[in-house]
Amino acid sequence: MAKDLSQPLEAIKAVISCGLLAFSIALIMGLIAKSETKISGDVSPALAYVTLWGAIIWLTMVEGGQGSLVGLTPVNLDLYKESHKLAYKSTVVCYEGDNLDRYLLGRQFMVVLVVFTVNMSGGPNEGATLWGLPDWIFDIFLGGGLAMILLTCNVGQLNSQVNASHCMLDYINNYFAYFTFCVAMLIEFSGLLHASYLIQFAVAAMSGKPIESNEEPRQGLASAFFWGRCLVSLAILGFCFAVTFQALFNEQTTLWSGVPPAVAVIVWVLLMCVVGMLEGMQIAFFAMA
Repeated sequence: MAKDLSQPLEAIKAVISCGLLAFSIALIMGLIAKSETKISGDVSPALAYVTLWGAIIWLTMVEGGQGSLVGLTPVNLDLYKESHKLAYKSTVVCYEGDNLDRYLLGRQFMVVLVVFTVNMSGGPNEGATLWGLPDWIFDIFLGGGLAMILLTCNVGQLNSQVNASHCMLDYINNYFAYFTFCVAMLIEFSGLLHASYLIQFAVAAMSGKPIESNEEPRQGLASAFFWGRCLVSLAILGFCFAVTFQALFNEQTTLWSGVPPAVAVIVWVLLMCVVGMLEGMQIAFFAMA
C-alpha cells in the first residue's frame, strides 16, 4: 500500500529517509574517489564504482526475482505463457519438481556474494578520513556501516521487493531476470551449499515430520552425486567454521575491540539465528500473501 505523503508525518519521514540516503551515497562515493576503500585503494576508484553499482543493480533483481518466483507459485502457467514469455521461461523450470527450493538455495548465496562485493567496493579502510567530517559522524555512517546499510537496503533490496510483490510477472519478464535465475540454479548445482540439505534432514528428523518432495527418491548415480556434493559442502562448511571461530577467539574480526571472545561467539551465533529466521519468514510471507 502506497504511503499518503499528504499526511505531515508521512511526508516528514519520507524527506528524512531520502535525505539520509542521499547523504550516505555522497559519503560512499567520496570515500571511493579518495581511494579509501579496499577495491578503490588496491585497484582503482573506477573499478570500485563499477563493482559497487553493478552489485547493487544485480541485487535488485536477486531480491525482486525471489518475490516474483515465490509469489507466482499458485498461478497457472498457461495464463501468461504467451503474454509474458520470458517470465514463463523461468517459471516453467522453477516449478518443476523441487527446483524452487534449489533456486532459493542458490539465490541466498548470491545475496551474500553481492553484499560482500558492495562492502569491498564502498566500505572504508582502516584509518580512512573524509572531508574533515567529525569523528562521530564518520563513525556512525561509515565506521559503523550505516551508510552502506541504507544504500544496500533502500536501493538494492526493499524497493525491488515491494515492486516485485505488486508486479510479479512484469518484474521477471526480461533476460536479466532469466540470467539471474540461471546463475542461482548453477550455484545450487555446484554443490557448494549442499550442507544445507543435511541441516534440513536433521531438523526434519528432530521434528518427526517427513520432508515433502515433488520428486521421486534419488537412486543410483543421482543419489551418489547428491551425497557426494553434500560431503564436499560439509567439508567446506567445517573449514569455514574453523576459520571463523579462530578469528573470533583471536579477536581478528571487525567486532568492537574489547569484546571478550566468548561474547563474540555468542553474538555471532545469535546473529546467524536471527538472519536464518528472517530469511525463512520472508519466504513464508511471500508464499502466503
